[in-house]
Amino acid sequence: MSEKQIELSGLNFHVLDEGSGQPVLLLHGFPDSADLWRNQIPALVDAGFRAIAPDLRGFGRSSKPKEISSYSFQVLLSDIIGILDALQIERVHVVGHDWGAALAWFLAAFRPDRVMNLAVMSVGHLNSFRSAGLEQREKSWYTLLFQFEEIAEQLLMKNDWQFFRDLVRHHSELERWIPAMEKPDALSAALSIYRANAHPQKLLEESSVPAVKSPTLGIWSSGDFYLTEAQMLGSNAFVDAAWKYVRVEGASHWMQLDRPEVINQILLKFLR
Repeated sequence: MSEKQIELSGLNFHVLDEGSGQPVLLLHGFPDSADLWRNQIPALVDAGFRAIAPDLRGFGRSSKPKEISSYSFQVLLSDIIGILDALQIERVHVVGHDWGAALAWFLAAFRPDRVMNLAVMSVGHLNSFRSAGLEQREKSWYTLLFQFEEIAEQLLMKNDWQFFRDLVRHHSELERWIPAMEKPDALSAALSIYRANAHPQKLLEESSVPAVKSPTLGIWSSGDFYLTEAQMLGSNAFVDAAWKYVRVEGASHWMQLDRPEVINQILLKFLR
């Protein structure tokens, strides 16, 4: 795939950029990189789209600043806008998963001028997620663990990453995740997105994210151990445009890896 290096404010961003036609921005989450979309990029390109998949700051081959404040949604949003500007792209279809889905909601809410259609996988609108109730808070228990700097890192890596292996239910993608996070500063950088945006103090803040005005597709998988269906379904209340929901059966949180053909079909039908 065509790879580019984009420099923004002294940081380097690794970006996969393949194909031509209407651009589709693919945003990954934890603990992934742009490689998460390796099964979707060829399908998008074959369908006549231009697929753009950056490694978010702190992940993959992009820069990994050490300051936790460098990973706030506001900063990540500026990264995305900077990447689009560098590629001379005014408006884009956006597909996000996990933290990439949260960022996609944020992008569509605060920069609607840059978003055509929005497809979010696993994570619902941030307002819906916050109000999803006890079941969702129970599923999100690990976000509290991740706030403990150095302790979380040591626990995740202990005994050949046994805690992390258990946390991700021994997904086959471990063969990619662990070598990537064993690189210097990589694990702490990846955890910084939790520390900057999911600290318990955030629950005390009276913050609200605007409704999005782009046609939106929500996708949730029945085997997701970390996110409830309710927080995705509740997102309908925060979409001031056409809303569609699709439930994927038998796939884990990483549905695009487990059911690539199904996800490709869903995304292409929506984007077309």
